Amino acid sequence: MKKLLIIIISLFVCLTNVYAISASSYIVMDTDTKDVILGANIHEPRLIASTTKIMTCILAIENGDLDKVVTVDDSIYKAVGSSIYLEVGEKITLKDLLYGMMLRSGNDASTMIARTISGSMEEFAKLMNEKAQELKMEDTYFINSHGLENEAGEGNKSSAYDMAILTSYAMQNKTFRKIFATKEYRTQSDTKTYSWASKNKLLKYDYITGGKTGYTKKAHRTLVTTGSIEGKNIVVVTLNDGNDWNDHKSLYNLIKDNYEKVKILDKANFKIIDDTIYLEDTLYIKNDYVKIISNEDIKNYKIKYYLKSKTTYQDDDNVGSVNIYFNDKLIHSEPVYVKIGKESFWAKVKNWFKNIF
Repeated sequence: MKKLLIIIISLFVCLTNVYAISASSYIVMDTDTKDVILGANIHEPRLIASTTKIMTCILAIENGDLDKVVTVDDSIYKAVGSSIYLEVGEKITLKDLLYGMMLRSGNDASTMIARTISGSMEEFAKLMNEKAQELKMEDTYFINSHGLENEAGEGNKSSAYDMAILTSYAMQNKTFRKIFATKEYRTQSDTKTYSWASKNKLLKYDYITGGKTGYTKKAHRTLVTTGSIEGKNIVVVTLNDGNDWNDHKSLYNLIKDNYEKVKILDKANFKIIDDTIYLEDTLYIKNDYVKIISNEDIKNYKIKYYLKSKTTYQDDDNVGSVNIYFNDKLIHSEPVYVKIGKESFWAKVKNWFKNIF
């Protein structure tokens, strides 16, 4: 009886803590809409270690020639920690350096990437900060391309929110997505053959679409992963998390089991049923509005319409708005436009195919 009680209590503790997150800060973000789905301390700046290399990678793709052959110089001696063991004088392409940096977190590769793109680490850090400003990463400041702290103990800082914004942006790039998702990569320089396996343990799961690990003694463990579950495209960021692999799996399971991707507004099938103003005309919106919503929260969303009373108006005039509320707080407003006259059946069919394809 005592053993049975212990088992029941242990099971209860396990179940009630299955989604407890160990990270000092974390976030789950919809990469398509940039909506925050879950999180804690999402704007708290923290050291980010080698997840820095997400920024390094996308900047190299956007600003460099990936087929360029790079001659390794002695600046690699400053890159301690994780390495792909480049040698001074070795010739290797920029593309191969990106794979070595992202799969094996090579700080030597990251150093050579910065010098190849900007001429020096200092100039590349400026480029990183300019990109951060462009993306409105307000909690972020970079001093190098790899994420190691300097002798003064200073390092690259960002927040869970900013890293999710950065990753969402980078995932729009086809080349980045390919590198981010690569499990194994083989290549040759002029002197050596390389074979790299990704440090991202979660790539064994079919719903994981990419990721980057990070660790220093001051930052502790940092991890950014992306996934796609039943059409829900998300990025998960954990900072200072000693249980990061399990936390990421728990968060993906939480999204899978408890959240749905809901098209709240559908531009192809938009209609205001109780419209008494534009009865002879066709009202339309230009955009869908889609959100990843928990099963519990679906009931807390409301749609309200506002239409202007106009005596005269022209085709495509803005005549109102459709407003989305969550817990009675306005979260989105979509303009409503008018087409004079009712849309014909064939016009509806044409627009339907246009929206599908």
